[in-house]
Amino acid sequence: MHSDPNSTETEFEDVVEPENALPEVTLQELPESLQAAAALAGWTSLMPVQAKAIPYLLEGRDLMVQSRTGSGKTGAFVLPVVERVEPGAGCQAIVLVPTRELAKQVAAEAETLGGAKGVHATAIYGGVDYGPQIKAFEEGVALVVGTPGRILDHLMKGTLSLSPLRLLIFDEADRMLSMGFFPDMKRLQEFLPSHPINGYMFSATFPSRVMRLASQFLDNPEFLSLSRDQVHVAEIEHVFYNVQAMKKDRHLVRIIEIENPTSALIFCNTKANVQYVSAVLQRFGYDADELSSDLSQSAREKVMDRVRHGKLRFLVATDVAARGIDILELSHVIQYEPPQDPEAYIHRVGRTGRAGATGEGITLVAGLERIELLNIGKRFNIDFQEREPPTKEEVERIVAERATVLLEARLRDRDKLQIERMQRFVPLARSLGETNDEVAIMAMLLDDYYQQSLHPAPDPNAVSKRRRQHSSSSERKRNTKPRGGRPRGGRKDRRRSR
Repeated sequence: MHSDPNSTETEFEDVVEPENALPEVTLQELPESLQAAAALAGWTSLMPVQAKAIPYLLEGRDLMVQSRTGSGKTGAFVLPVVERVEPGAGCQAIVLVPTRELAKQVAAEAETLGGAKGVHATAIYGGVDYGPQIKAFEEGVALVVGTPGRILDHLMKGTLSLSPLRLLIFDEADRMLSMGFFPDMKRLQEFLPSHPINGYMFSATFPSRVMRLASQFLDNPEFLSLSRDQVHVAEIEHVFYNVQAMKKDRHLVRIIEIENPTSALIFCNTKANVQYVSAVLQRFGYDADELSSDLSQSAREKVMDRVRHGKLRFLVATDVAARGIDILELSHVIQYEPPQDPEAYIHRVGRTGRAGATGEGITLVAGLERIELLNIGKRFNIDFQEREPPTKEEVERIVAERATVLLEARLRDRDKLQIERMQRFVPLARSLGETNDEVAIMAMLLDDYYQQSLHPAPDPNAVSKRRRQHSSSSERKRNTKPRGGRPRGGRKDRRRSR
């Protein structure tokens, strides 16, 4: 990430720093070798996160850094790495990233910054030939940037040694966990050298699962935040998507696919929308259930029991029905529509970001709902971040990367007999994809595996029995089309969703 020549090096607002904070540094105060490296990248000054974080990395103090994408954080760790490693002496620094695109981007920037010193970097990720990657290791590449799964492959094959390792860096740690890399990262830990190494974690958010990851890999890490409008770990990020009303349900599914929340409370303004959204999520294969005033007491207790025991991933509810509900480690609150009462927004979104965790409040708006939401922001001084709705192509790319991670991890767990047994299907695997029918078979298998791995189905009795306990008044309303593009015939569709 190239520095903005117009950025300031001395003005920092709302910065959270360690107790024994180090003074910020300017480009001119860096060692001459790093000034030469920065010149190769065209830098004229340091961006705020670089000026604040670089001294800690140069001094070898483990650190967690909260900074948004695009803030210059890549340079904040690559530049000190260039200073602390020796060319051609083997893997002395590893940067773990969530995607192949980010691996290539970070490695490219490292190649530029390391050019003056002769420090080389290589990008390591799945889906490509091992040969060039092994060659880079044999040539003694100093900085390895890659996804945890493929790096773990090399460690298990013995093609990569971490004996000379000095630094371990996690880039976009929150995204790595949402991609399903935690098991790979834990296994990778077994290959770390016995001598002390420095650990650094960069993330836009620090929910409890990221904090736990930091505690397992970093040694008494300190915390530095420059995220200005999202300064520390207890804050909530307020996001909205402006979508077409008739496609709101489709956009909801895409957002969930991209975000992959650990758990979410989804609010609707009406009981009809609660029933519809719950049915949509169930039909898509999510572990979702609903809570509205139409439920009998016994049905409500069954839903609440799943909530209390952490056995329900997505709860869809109205404001009234959700009163008194407290879900531990709730990562997301999603609003299918802005609340009719502005104060309800605070009560809804305030259910996440508790007990030192970072939460995200997501709202879907259509038409005039955007104005309603922005008025809520003005009233309560909330800085909303508008995002473009995820496209079909973006969802396809994300799920493909997650599926690859899961499949590679499963392949690594196979013993010799299982690997020998699967050889009988190699000719079939090579032939599949030659016709559209065969592509459909492959897509079906991948979809089934992905759903079973990331979205395990709930106990069917937990949903179907409850459905029959709706009051008769609810039965009469089921064919009414609510806001958000619900099709006619909802009653029939819901029966199929079971």
